[in-house]
Amino acid sequence: MKKVIYALILPLVVVSGLVFANREIKNDTPKKSTPKPLSAAEKKAGLKQWEATPDGINFKQWEASPEGKKVLDGVAKISKHTSAFTNMEAVVTSLSLPPGSRLGFGVMARINGNDYILSFGPEKPNEFQQLHSLKVNDKIIIRSHNVSYAPKYSYPIVSGDYVERDSKIIYKRPPSKDGC
Repeated sequence: MKKVIYALILPLVVVSGLVFANREIKNDTPKKSTPKPLSAAEKKAGLKQWEATPDGINFKQWEASPEGKKVLDGVAKISKHTSAFTNMEAVVTSLSLPPGSRLGFGVMARINGNDYILSFGPEKPNEFQQLHSLKVNDKIIIRSHNVSYAPKYSYPIVSGDYVERDSKIIYKRPPSKDGC
């Protein structure tokens, strides 16, 4: 009888020891640590390192080229409006983006005499329904928080956050779910 009791208690002790040890291991896992922001010197060193790569060299050559300077001038012309999120008058010049672009849905627009890509991002069902009603030469009011550029594109890229036509809002970007 003693042997049977020992035979039953021994596995119970072993199993409870394993469960308890496993619980301690799970409790000891470190919490996700947020990476420290890079210092100015580290950022500068990283930029210098990237500029030495073939992509960095190509980008610097593009910036110095007439096409790159034209794009950068276009960015500078509307940067005040984008940083203040103020209205910009635009005229739709094309309902399609340049061939080979991978920016999602967008149109070409002329703002203050310069052509820009007005990009709205990947198209989701019914999200850009009113934007599809735009026609060439429509006058619109746009607001944007961001203007960017890339050597692949001959025009600055304005992210469309707000579009108004005939004093009616036809598109307003929904706030980000991530909070940023």
